[in-house]
Amino acid sequence: MEAYTANLSDNHPIKVYFEERKLIEDIIEELEKTEVETDFQKYFNLFNQLSEIDKRFTRKENQLFPYLEKYGWNGPSQGMWSFHDNLRDQIRLLKQFNEEKNIEKINQNLLFLVDGIKRLMVIEELKLFPTSLELLVQEDWDEMEKGEEEIGWMHKKASLEVNNEAYIHPSKDFTKRNVSFSTEDTFHYDEGYMTPEQVNLLLKTMPVDLTYVDENDKVIFYNRGEERVFPRSAGIIGREVRFCHPPKSVGTVLKILEEFKKGTQNTADFWIRFKERLILIRYFAVRDENKKYRGVIEMSQDITDIQKLEGEQRLLDWE
Repeated sequence: MEAYTANLSDNHPIKVYFEERKLIEDIIEELEKTEVETDFQKYFNLFNQLSEIDKRFTRKENQLFPYLEKYGWNGPSQGMWSFHDNLRDQIRLLKQFNEEKNIEKINQNLLFLVDGIKRLMVIEELKLFPTSLELLVQEDWDEMEKGEEEIGWMHKKASLEVNNEAYIHPSKDFTKRNVSFSTEDTFHYDEGYMTPEQVNLLLKTMPVDLTYVDENDKVIFYNRGEERVFPRSAGIIGREVRFCHPPKSVGTVLKILEEFKKGTQNTADFWIRFKERLILIRYFAVRDENKKYRGVIEMSQDITDIQKLEGEQRLLDWE
């Protein structure tokens, strides 16, 4: 480990991964010495600490792997990510056994979890991290550091600073980065780049009806999905929102706008029965970075089938 980290800054992602590794090893060592049946509370506390390893997995998947893909190494995004998911499944299973206090099942499955984590950390040390240090350049690591804190670590790293730079809101960050796709004809949004066509496709595909009313109470946008809850037509653009609702609901709409403008409210929710379906209607105040009112988003969604969901579904049901 020292050979990899000796020349790395304290905040270097690889240095942090090795710090976490030491924490994981300490937790596992204590777990292996703990009798679940006679000291369940100690085991339970240690297990919860070990479960935080998901943050480590998530950082690798969303921070490290994309940079490796940029250099043509896709293996970690496929094989190792699947390994992460297997360990996540094991953690979920153990959580269920913990609730049941099924000591026999806990002891059996804890062995699989610990063994899997140990094998994963060997692969990290021998292959993943040294190859990452060979492939990635300093600019990559600097960029990666900026996204680490949003995901988090297994331990509190309060001293983390991003190269002592002042925080820049993503919408104001125009640093030129080497991304794996063309940014020609795109606009830079808070996070990422999209062409107008991609934005339009996104809005058309979303399973919700969206209408944007500006600060002057004029409708300036609605998305045209294939199956809208409420019909809209191009004639609505530029129209005052009070003329876009049935007379019986205009008073409620104007009340919402009034409170949003005053800043006393930010959301308003309704649900109604419409054509034998349950429809959720939500209003959101839109404010800029200075908290100035810039309009309202109206969102309508058919939640009939969503409301019926129970339990979990983790496999495709296409067949």
